[in-house]
Amino acid sequence: MGVGVAVIGSGNIGTDLMIKVLRLSESLDMVAMVGIDPESDGLARARRLGVATTSDGVDGLVAMPEFADVRLVFDATSAGAHRRNNEILQAYGRTVVDLTPAAVGPYVVPPVNLDAHLAERNVNMVTCGGQATVPVVAAVAAVAPVAYAEIVASIASRSAGPGTRANIDEFTQTTARALEVVGGAGKGKAIIVLNPADPPLLMRDTVYCLVPAGVDTGRVADSVAAMVASVAGYVPGYRLKQAVQFDPVDAYVPALGSRFTGTQVSVFLEVSGAGHYLPAYAGNLDIMTSAALRTAERLVAVREGARS
Repeated sequence: MGVGVAVIGSGNIGTDLMIKVLRLSESLDMVAMVGIDPESDGLARARRLGVATTSDGVDGLVAMPEFADVRLVFDATSAGAHRRNNEILQAYGRTVVDLTPAAVGPYVVPPVNLDAHLAERNVNMVTCGGQATVPVVAAVAAVAPVAYAEIVASIASRSAGPGTRANIDEFTQTTARALEVVGGAGKGKAIIVLNPADPPLLMRDTVYCLVPAGVDTGRVADSVAAMVASVAGYVPGYRLKQAVQFDPVDAYVPALGSRFTGTQVSVFLEVSGAGHYLPAYAGNLDIMTSAALRTAERLVAVREGARS
């Protein structure tokens, strides 16, 4: 029997996360699924799978008898809703893994900084773009100082639900900040593109880093490749689309407010989903749920080990 968990948010992300817990995790026990729409597919699917449900949000969760068995809660709602959800859950002493851009707790990107935040009671999973690109920026920064990092996340329009669309501003702000705080860039910028192509295209992420001239390109490429392999360990559809590119730069950079002379590192990524609940093109959602699952399992492993 694993550690009891609940998911708040019965939309695409929450439902995919529930199925991942049920199918993939040996250390987590899926106890409750929480929503606000009693007719949602996520709640209906949870009931069919034998998971306790409530359509009364976080208030309904804390009123459920099953809540006594829940020690960790995933929040897959919205940035606005998360603040109240977290306040209530913290009052009950629960650990929260936040999949919204609320950023109440520290940003966590598993292969980069998870071990530094194992004592936190609320951790933030940044954004899908952050989970895909921050590891690459961190890999480059491990070899050479990154003066500026810019990422462009292109996702299928069909994979952007109401929550994603409502949080576009938070997405860009949170991702840009994570490029700096977690990735190590001096300055970060994030752009998201909702691609309306039909059939839908897989998630694509482009990462640009400005580093000093004379950087050891071989070491940078090796560092990026190692990081991509690390992320692919829990997101199998995460991969490099082509070799890392290096180009000389001598131009004014508006984000820096000055001229920059050095090297531009360009990394091109593709992310396909595992197809547990979401279609393969929804890699942007799959990388979030996969990162959240990896984070929760690590938190539980450390805390349960401390108890034993």
